Amino acid sequence: MNQSVGGIALELAGVTVWVPSGERLVEDIDWTVRHGETWALLGPNGAGKTTLLSLADTSRFPSAGRVTILGRTMGRVDIWTLRAELGAVNPSTQMPEDLNAEDVVLTGRTGSVHPMWKKYTADDHHRADELMTVMSCQHLRGRQVNGLSQGERGRLRIARSLMSDPELLLLDEPATGLDLMAREELLSAISVIRTHMPQIAIVLVSHHIEELPASTSHALLLRGGRIVSKGPVAQSLTSSHVSACFGGDITIRRHLGRWSAQLADAWSRKE
Repeated sequence: MNQSVGGIALELAGVTVWVPSGERLVEDIDWTVRHGETWALLGPNGAGKTTLLSLADTSRFPSAGRVTILGRTMGRVDIWTLRAELGAVNPSTQMPEDLNAEDVVLTGRTGSVHPMWKKYTADDHHRADELMTVMSCQHLRGRQVNGLSQGERGRLRIARSLMSDPELLLLDEPATGLDLMAREELLSAISVIRTHMPQIAIVLVSHHIEELPASTSHALLLRGGRIVSKGPVAQSLTSSHVSACFGGDITIRRHLGRWSAQLADAWSRKE
């Protein structure tokens, strides 16, 4: 990585996206993600989270406004070159079932589905080993993908995405479908990334505030394609902002670095 902590990794300025029917998926979005920050992108179904993530991973262009990723403005840069500097992880991404776990991680070096053995160096193998340790999946060495749980596959996908040393890591609902233990293992591993790679910028999309890692530093809340709140978590993840975002009287609490949400009257009855 060649970017310092605090430098801009992703910037959306006056961004609006509409579809042929005229519907606006997001409107007038101003958002800046800096190196060293971990952003949560939160909102109900249809809020525009997927649209913003598709702008960040270059799979969609804005209808109006400007999107700048790692210092390059979309529409003025070769997209394929830019994509090589991004780490994008989607839980639906399939991995070859007959590969060993460490081989899956290695493919992140070349961005290929299957290993390209002649292109991997001893340093690449060492890096893959390091990343499996960072993501708490070192115990999976030698095991085939077809024998891994959904949580193990999720951690492996993130390790693979980090092989190219991306400056921006995009995580699309990484905890979806995981049981309690698998979710906690994944979120703990995501927090560890920040320790090993302090300069990387991370954006994590979720519907659920309980699925945010403790390392989350900032949050952007969307409703109906517009920003409800954005900024450091102490300012953005408040009961009033989350209530406005999700359309209910919600109480937010934080304990040991993690958040929980419940209807306000439920807290009252409890207490």
